[in-house]
Amino acid sequence: MANRRAVVTGASTGIGEASVRALRASGWDVVGVARRVDRLDALAAETGSTAFAADLTNEDDLRALAEHLRDSGPLHALVHVAGGARGTERVEDGVVEDWRWMYEANVLAAQRLVALLLPQLRASVEEGGHADTLFVTSTAAQTAYPGGGGYNAAKAAESMLVHALRLELNGEPIRVVEIAPGMVATPEFALNRLGGDIAAAEAVYSGVDAPLVAADVADVIGYALNAPGHVNLDLVTMRPVAQSATHVLARGPLRVRGED
Repeated sequence: MANRRAVVTGASTGIGEASVRALRASGWDVVGVARRVDRLDALAAETGSTAFAADLTNEDDLRALAEHLRDSGPLHALVHVAGGARGTERVEDGVVEDWRWMYEANVLAAQRLVALLLPQLRASVEEGGHADTLFVTSTAAQTAYPGGGGYNAAKAAESMLVHALRLELNGEPIRVVEIAPGMVATPEFALNRLGGDIAAAEAVYSGVDAPLVAADVADVIGYALNAPGHVNLDLVTMRPVAQSATHVLARGPLRVRGED
């Protein structure tokens, strides 16, 4: 029996890259998608994945990806990690271009991928089998915070897309999974959000005792896709222990109350 095949977006860094590694380690064939072909090629050389360079906000790139996947074999899983945040301005000071990019990268890209790839996922389902769609959203989809309006709105919209899709696919053997991480220390998320300010990006994680890392999220993604086909993880919210809620974060060593 041939390996199952997944396409993973955002595969050049962070959670997407870690997901490629995790799925390859558990026997999946993986097509890694991102804009930076040099990083994809390096990941492919190391893990045995396949690289496909695409900008998911570009319709032509998305159609080319769909054609490549259709022509190169069956597709059993869509793992949509790509997206991101830009800016920390208050709503009244929001930069429209940043908000537009966040909506396109987090929401419209997800919708376009579903529209283009769902026929291929359906076609891959053998008798008694299943296919998967998995979306990495954020706890920002669940709780608003000052300076997060644009990202809150985009991730909440993506989360609602996932919920609607699950209802629309009811009765089909296609799982719809949402993973919503809280604080994850990755090389680029905060840096991109803060306009390349290295000091500000490092300060986001300063003093936090063991924030999540990309591999932690990838472990959950791997579990979700490798779980028995009748098991669907509708929504997994995951945070570091130091983060009790989106806006409640402990800095400094974790310790039992009452210790000196």
